[in-house]
Amino acid sequence: MNLTQTVLACENLEKTYSQGPQVVQVLKGINLKVLRGEQIAIVGSSGSGKTTLLNLLGGLDLPTAGKVTIADKDLALANETERGLLRNKYLGFVYQFHHLLGEFTALENVCMPLLIAGMGASAASEKASAMLQRVGLGNRMPHKPSELSGGERQRVAIARALVSEPSCVLLDEPTGNLDRQTALEIHDLMSELNRTLGISFIVVTHDEQLANSMQRKLTLDDGVLHEA
Repeated sequence: MNLTQTVLACENLEKTYSQGPQVVQVLKGINLKVLRGEQIAIVGSSGSGKTTLLNLLGGLDLPTAGKVTIADKDLALANETERGLLRNKYLGFVYQFHHLLGEFTALENVCMPLLIAGMGASAASEKASAMLQRVGLGNRMPHKPSELSGGERQRVAIARALVSEPSCVLLDEPTGNLDRQTALEIHDLMSELNRTLGISFIVVTHDEQLANSMQRKLTLDDGVLHEA
């Protein structure tokens, strides 16, 4: 594993929004380099632009200025289809609200990224099953989200984010909707997966305990990102 490999980076990243005649600059020249296996927490007050930054890093939105590179590819130079392929290959996403598909089982939800990437159904099922085993849900695979607890649903979401073996997983308030004990279990799971799989994590969170458990803690304040 090359621990000095840069898996995700941004340079002079800016994002502005127009609200009628008013222009609001949310991000002001953000620079960030994420190395293989790094765990990074981004904290800041509500409305400081943390989710905006995460969406730009994940290629879900494009910056007003500056650039984001994934695997040395500039996202702004890629078309929408190419950005989708880069996201599916190199990135995983986990949100506060799991965004699982309610009509599908846990196993089927985790299979989705693999099927979208063109993997055969049998191989996708085998790989998804192994990842669900890894996050402690081997006995819950045939259950739909409505039949799972909040912590179990979040574990399924993490398994779905990891099943494609991405270089980096972006997490937006992953424990924000969980009780303290379940949140601690998710902390431990992330640490174990980071240690064993070498996947980088970028976590936007208000959870101080989670933020302090990361290798780096960065604060977004008035559009500027700095070491906490």
